Amino acid sequence: MKAFLFPGQGAQYVGMAKDLYDQYPAVRSMFDRAEEILGFPLRKIAFEGPEDELKQTQYTQPAIFVHSLGMLRLLNERELKPEAVAGHSLGEYSALVCAGALNFEVALRLVKLRGRLMQYSGEQNPGTMAAIIGLPRETVEEICRTVSKEHLVQPANFNSPGQIVISGSVDGVHRAMALAKENKARAVMELVVSGAFHSPLMEEALSGLKEALAEADIRNPEIPVYTNVTAQPVQTAETVREMLQRQLLSPVLWQNIIENMHADGFDQFYEVGPSKVLCGLNRRINRQLQCTPLGKAEDLENLNRET
Repeated sequence: MKAFLFPGQGAQYVGMAKDLYDQYPAVRSMFDRAEEILGFPLRKIAFEGPEDELKQTQYTQPAIFVHSLGMLRLLNERELKPEAVAGHSLGEYSALVCAGALNFEVALRLVKLRGRLMQYSGEQNPGTMAAIIGLPRETVEEICRTVSKEHLVQPANFNSPGQIVISGSVDGVHRAMALAKENKARAVMELVVSGAFHSPLMEEALSGLKEALAEADIRNPEIPVYTNVTAQPVQTAETVREMLQRQLLSPVLWQNIIENMHADGFDQFYEVGPSKVLCGLNRRINRQLQCTPLGKAEDLENLNRET
């Protein structure tokens, strides 16, 4: 069975989606409409940069979302459709559009607001994030529990076996990084981010997002959406609304999502959007899982030749 995966923040790069925009009228119209809704030059930022501007959360999130949805439209035109979906953090919004729970314009407005609120929250409550490679999940959780007696820090992304991202105050993350090194982590890297995503330091963003989600037109998904918060499929509009609220402060259970999808019979995965990050994580989670990245025009051409 086929499943589509949608990437989140960190997948962006200068020049993203330009080949799709140049070659496919459907993607052109989507970017042009998105720019009207967003009120800023999305095409220029995504296609030309500079990188520092594209990395700003308020621009990164809409750029990745529109790139993913542009490719999704092209896949739909070719009758390639999934039987379930999942998205990593921001990517959950793309997944929900794919599943019919949100339409493009409603989701884009939510993504615009989410990116702006998260950036503002990061400025008001400075924090950071770090990747810890090569330690068991239980060790990282214990490190965070120990440090959080004095400083705020918690796991933010359980990406794959031995790859966990932590998030919190600068002091908390730095202390946890030091303990991870003492515990013989293979690598510990602070991430270049504008805030402590998936931690209580995003609390300031939650009220604005909660209000927007309460008013948004959300429908029951037409196919299962495996959510970040529980790693389980959701199939009602009310659960979708609740999961999108909780997602902002909760860890992303990505490894669990892929393991659950595989256990439920999904064995063909397609990463729809910029980069190949999720296909890379899939290989670390289970080397037997087939994953095809679909983010560039050449990927689409290769897919056409295969089918």
